[in-house]
Amino acid sequence: MLDLSPRPGDLEPIETASLDELRSLQLDRLQWSVRHAYDHVPHYRQALDAAGVHPDDVKDLADLAKLPFTTKADLRENYPFGMFAVPREQVSRVHASSGTTGKPTVVGYTRADLDTWATVVARSIRAAGGRAGHVLHNAYGYGLFTGGLGAHYGAEKLGCTVVPVSGGMTERQVQLIGDFRPDIIMVTPSYMLSVVDEMERQGIDPRSTSLEVGIFGAEPWTNDMRREMEERLDMHAVDIYGLSEVIGPGVASECVETKDGLHVWEDHFYPEVVDPVTGEVLPDGEEGELVLTSLTKEAMPVLRYRTRDLTRLQPGTARTMRRMEKVTGRTDDMIILRGVNLFPTQVEELVLTLPPLSPHFQCILEREGHLDSLTVLVERREHAAADAGDAAGAELRRLVKASIGVSVGVDVVAPGTVERSVGKMRRIVDRRPVR
Repeated sequence: MLDLSPRPGDLEPIETASLDELRSLQLDRLQWSVRHAYDHVPHYRQALDAAGVHPDDVKDLADLAKLPFTTKADLRENYPFGMFAVPREQVSRVHASSGTTGKPTVVGYTRADLDTWATVVARSIRAAGGRAGHVLHNAYGYGLFTGGLGAHYGAEKLGCTVVPVSGGMTERQVQLIGDFRPDIIMVTPSYMLSVVDEMERQGIDPRSTSLEVGIFGAEPWTNDMRREMEERLDMHAVDIYGLSEVIGPGVASECVETKDGLHVWEDHFYPEVVDPVTGEVLPDGEEGELVLTSLTKEAMPVLRYRTRDLTRLQPGTARTMRRMEKVTGRTDDMIILRGVNLFPTQVEELVLTLPPLSPHFQCILEREGHLDSLTVLVERREHAAADAGDAAGAELRRLVKASIGVSVGVDVVAPGTVERSVGKMRRIVDRRPVR
């Protein structure tokens, strides 16, 4: 693998600024963001007033803990544009992610927000070893999902040549990697391994390709997977983190020279880790739930957004900004399947629209090769004939693909087959091997 460590001049000044300079900038931007949200978003005005907090009370970064949390439920309750802090006419783009109620969580961007987003993604690609002039193969999905367009415009801002392949069509992915000879690939880690399998099926040695860097995100992945990809492809495998509610990919990124956690771009996003139960802010080094506050977003500022991701914060190494460890899990029951967020409650809503199917179901997670798969094990109702249940199962598969955007299997079984429990139903059965 090539040495892709940064050269003098590669870094923005803020990446190596002193902690005092960084904290001063953060406080100025935090005070602006809180005031901006309070003055222009009715939800935040009501929430802060109810908590007895005013923007003028934020005199220090520690005062952020006085503010109430923002949750995904708040975004859904203000669907579609109620969380916007600028007139809709000033919103240049919207993205959305699927949610448990059938309504997506909608996020908006002004022109300045889009430039900020491109800047942090460009910074992330550069931290991963990307440079102007590199060819970047973008296999993240384009559309309402933030991954594809977020990576695209960040790579262009850095000066890369972007190949906007999007997801799917694995044979074509392999062909274009061979023909266009990209230096960098951005894709989910599980799909990258499927691309590698296809290379080997075609008799291509993955280590012979032009790829030098893989930037992987949109789903959790382990250091074991990193080692496998680096060995099979003879390239650097680097993690990137983000979520649409905060901006999209580019909230944090690993640096290729250390690969020791993801540096949070703290000049734009202020991180906290809190106790998932009490909400108490935990000191750096302790594991808890990641909470993020935007410092520069115009269209949709977020204050203390509960990500539900479990991690810990550590001091910076390759950059001044603090690092977050790889996400170790979540505080809720969300399934991330091939980069798409899916909740059992979404499946339940669809099951209940089909009369032959009962509400007794489980989501069975397994791993086929390198890709995770999900099968919905669902009972047919007592009065339903077997053929009616099978037809409803086929319709459930179609509904999940149409409304959530991911393909699942459906296994319709006889009444009384699905596991019963006293108390909370075990909706998720994870049969994937521990890596």
